[in-house]
Amino acid sequence: MKVNQAEIVISAAGKKQYPKEFIPEIALAGRSNVGKSSFINKMIQRKNLARTSSKPGKTQTLNFYKINESFHFVDVPGYGYAKVSKKERAKWGRMMEEYFAEREQLQATALVIDVRHQPTEDDCVMYDYLKHFELPVMVIATKLDKIKKGQRDKQLKLVADTLEMDDGDQLIPFSSETGEGKDAAWKKMLEYLNSNR
Repeated sequence: MKVNQAEIVISAAGKKQYPKEFIPEIALAGRSNVGKSSFINKMIQRKNLARTSSKPGKTQTLNFYKINESFHFVDVPGYGYAKVSKKERAKWGRMMEEYFAEREQLQATALVIDVRHQPTEDDCVMYDYLKHFELPVMVIATKLDKIKKGQRDKQLKLVADTLEMDDGDQLIPFSSETGEGKDAAWKKMLEYLNSNR
């Protein structure tokens, strides 16, 4: 997939600010600091359209990126960061529910997981949450370049088993450094984007 155009449209704090345009969307979910911004930037071949933050839990808005005038990547706030207050966590929960339960344009979600570690309880809760809304989920096992080739299969199996992934959901090994997995991720995303148009 060649990306000729990519721009941030809006950072929305609630549904009143969501883009009105009826084009398909792929949501990107993951723990704070797992590498969602790096994933977006690698997918669209831009250095810093999506800003990487040194302060986990900083993104408290849904960031809509318009790609090739035809669909949106929607970067949702990261989860699982301990220093976020209960009040902020409750606000995050309402924001997620509003988007995942009601957004008609949403076609699928990419759940970004750090392949070096066993998925956390928060990762499992997020996966189950997305399946509760009957959303297709592709799991992006990122930071692949940080593990030895001999460990890959073991780590990927650990991710799939811990999440108890549905047979229809795809696990894609990915590296923002080398670009490995980018073509596979685009192929799956395009399937989702073209399925319900």
